[in-house]
Amino acid sequence: MPRTTTKLSARERILAAANELFYREGVQTVGIDRIIEHAGVAKASLYNTFGSKEELVRAYLECRRAGVNERTTRALTRFRTPRERLLGIFDAQGEQFTDPAFNGCAFVRAGAEAPPGSSVERAADDYRTWVRTLFTDLAREAGVADPESLARQLHLLYDGAGLSARMDRDPSAATTARAAAATLLDAAPMIPTQRHPDGPSAQ
Repeated sequence: MPRTTTKLSARERILAAANELFYREGVQTVGIDRIIEHAGVAKASLYNTFGSKEELVRAYLECRRAGVNERTTRALTRFRTPRERLLGIFDAQGEQFTDPAFNGCAFVRAGAEAPPGSSVERAADDYRTWVRTLFTDLAREAGVADPESLARQLHLLYDGAGLSARMDRDPSAATTARAAAATLLDAAPMIPTQRHPDGPSAQ
């Protein structure tokens, strides 16, 4: 019997090509013609599916965000307490740094090249809001009195780790950021009934 394979749709092939080329080379460097050639589709397929290059870039970023969300969620299931999960975000980040194809934050790169007010800029902003909200929610669960303030600090560490991993070629940057995050978490004021997320309640 002949071997059967799953045939990808034109949309899936275009997004796969965009993910590879945009992430590796940048959204402005890579033109539509290269995406079409790499995906093996007609130009009409791209425009009928996405309408414009801007919308293709937005869809590419949404796929990247879904991937980060899935990897982070999966990694955090390994941890038992809110404190461990909060710091575990950096463990999940560090797993990306060890990937030979790691080329920095796709959202920072695409957002820096995007026109103000564009759908690409909004997609990058949405991703950053998701990261900040994740830090905030876990800080709140850990009993931090001002979770928004701690989340801003941890987000800065998260951004810095990504930059260091890319620019300094330092995959251990996430470990350094995690240690700094633990120091900030230990120093953060806690709500009175939950002085420490892993310790006994305050009396």
